[in-house]
Amino acid sequence: MLQIAVCEGEDQVCNALKQWVSQEVLSCEITMFKKPKEVLEVGKRFDILFLEADGQEHDSLHIAESVKQQYGTLVILISEKKDYVFEAFDVEAFHYLLKPLEEEKVKQVLLRAAKKAMDWKDKEPLVIRVERSYYHIRKEQILYIENMGRKVVLHMKNKEIAYYAKMDELKDVLGSRFFRCHRGYFVNFAAVKSYEVGSILLKNGETILMAKQKYNDFSAAYAEYLRKKKK
Repeated sequence: MLQIAVCEGEDQVCNALKQWVSQEVLSCEITMFKKPKEVLEVGKRFDILFLEADGQEHDSLHIAESVKQQYGTLVILISEKKDYVFEAFDVEAFHYLLKPLEEEKVKQVLLRAAKKAMDWKDKEPLVIRVERSYYHIRKEQILYIENMGRKVVLHMKNKEIAYYAKMDELKDVLGSRFFRCHRGYFVNFAAVKSYEVGSILLKNGETILMAKQKYNDFSAAYAEYLRKKKK
């Protein structure tokens, strides 16, 4: 699931961006901010940040540079002035959008940023700590992840690895190939053979639970995964 933030002082622009993001990126969580400094104060990693460059506070470019360096966030600057385009190059912004925003242009830029962010997440290994040792686990090796009390269990093709972690912490690092189908399970789309309301059959013959209220979201996300796989 992608973490996408919108920091914009105008309510109309804010609402439009929120609507366009939710239409184009199915698996995402959107966080709204009014002031640039709030982006840093929340202490959260965002994959994509729409950031007003010329608001009342003049620390937008500092924020853009900070989140890019600290988290690798893809920053899309928004401004009424063309003058900021040079500053956008200085902070290595992903893109620069001029107001009034054009829906199609915003969606084109958003989809390119979302693809890049998801590619990064999919390729990054999952770093876990087991006792005193750290391990880098390739995500494609994981069939599904199960919650077991204070631990999570990585179910892989030939072994299982249990370590202390919280399921909520995993949603931001697993990437687009995983879906939380139940409060106790994440499933790798690549491991799915078939599914129905209440359960998912994996290619290795195992069956895991799927919450009934997750069925529609899972169906949409899985269809999107298959569509992208064919490209």
